[in-house]
Amino acid sequence: MLNFSLVGEFIPFLVKAAIVTIQLSLVSIIIGMIFGLLIALMRISKIKILSYVAQFYIWIIRGTPMLVQLFLVYFGLPQIGIELTPFISSVIALGLNAAAYIAEIYRGGIMSVPIGQMEAAESLGMRYPTIMKKIILPQALRVSVPSLGNQAVMMLKDSSLASLVTVSELMMVSQRFAATNYAFIEFYIVAAGFYLVMTTIFTFILNKIEQRMSISER
Repeated sequence: MLNFSLVGEFIPFLVKAAIVTIQLSLVSIIIGMIFGLLIALMRISKIKILSYVAQFYIWIIRGTPMLVQLFLVYFGLPQIGIELTPFISSVIALGLNAAAYIAEIYRGGIMSVPIGQMEAAESLGMRYPTIMKKIILPQALRVSVPSLGNQAVMMLKDSSLASLVTVSELMMVSQRFAATNYAFIEFYIVAAGFYLVMTTIFTFILNKIEQRMSISER
């Protein structure tokens, strides 16, 4: 028989761990969005070396498991003298992983903007950075919002991998309490419920942002 009363006294600790999960996810997605934009601009650059570097980065990141990348940051960097906390290591690994996928999302959004707008702006004497900032990127961002939202939700779920490098996020805390109380099903069901609530809230907020951007565009 399942006994969820065992979980009740640990709910405050699970809530605290869920907050750590949200913090980890938000910081990682912000890093991914910023670095992803840089990679996307390099990817579409007319400077071949920049484009090749961006393609290589995307190929490496998308072609290897996130867990391997996380272990390389957490266990590998100390071998060359770079000591990082588990949280910082996780943020870096998750953020850099997200950047590769977000870069392709941005690139798709940029490519969806009619080339005629770029040509028209150039004919008016506008410089490339100004064209991207004022004309291309705002439109690309609106197109990219749904995919960026999906990536944010995926990041929230993938943050559970941080438990493997001792970050006290929701999954690790759930595992510890489950093992201590021999109530694996109960704690994992409750943890799944926490993730479901968080992803639902994320999705709701992102849908509202998408709706507002659609209204402002019209």
